[in-house]
Amino acid sequence: MSSIKITSNNSNEGMITVAFATKDLENIDSHFGSAKQFAVYEISKNSINMSEIKKVLEKDTDKTVAMLKGVDIVYFTEVGAIAAAKLINSGIFTIKYKEEVSIEEETKKLQNMLNSNPPPFIKKIIEKKAM
Repeated sequence: MSSIKITSNNSNEGMITVAFATKDLENIDSHFGSAKQFAVYEISKNSINMSEIKKVLEKDTDKTVAMLKGVDIVYFTEVGAIAAAKLINSGIFTIKYKEEVSIEEETKKLQNMLNSNPPPFIKKIIEKKAM
């Protein structure tokens, strides 16, 4: 498959929306099921912007997954099998880090991927949004 050309008048084209399970808004440092908040970023080839902080008001997997509707990728330190299946079935890609990772580092890594040769799952996200 050839690389995707991401140019148009639509400024959102080529943008991915990513949520990070975080306690301190600086690191990916929370288990999906016990996360009290998710920092949501919009990342494109040219920009990285925190768009919102989604607060988890009650511990309910279905409500948390529904709250993340519109997010393309969610990062966390751990996730249960049922929650992971619900996220994936909702069209949200899941990425787990066993250790704490800086959100700033990860957003820059994602932006670099968008500017070079994104992995197949990122290309799929971009293609789905372009439809």
